[in-house]
Amino acid sequence: MRYDIHDLIGKTCMTPDEGQKVYNLTYPELLANRPVELDFAGVGIFASPFFNFAIGQLLRDIPPDTLNRLLKFSNLNSVGRQVLKRVIENSKQYYSNENTRKAVDEVVSEQANSL
Repeated sequence: MRYDIHDLIGKTCMTPDEGQKVYNLTYPELLANRPVELDFAGVGIFASPFFNFAIGQLLRDIPPDTLNRLLKFSNLNSVGRQVLKRVIENSKQYYSNENTRKAVDEVVSEQANSL
């Protein structure tokens, strides 16, 4: 399966809602062990909230090796690759380490309650 991110989202990929849209499309395919390509041709601006929801949360249920094998990225510019790499590293740590997950969740909760 191939998804054209520019057609789905537009030239900027920034928000959690946009990322969730991509996640909702890719997650069932990947769970079924089917390869997915995300084509970022025409997309120029990226933010970590997009990748956290589109890709990061995949690591909750899909092992990194499986994700590396099944999920391919094309036409992702250097900024997008940097943001994606950081999100994947953080997500691996978050989902593989219960202490990290608890600490992050606690800080996020405290931040939300202070608003």
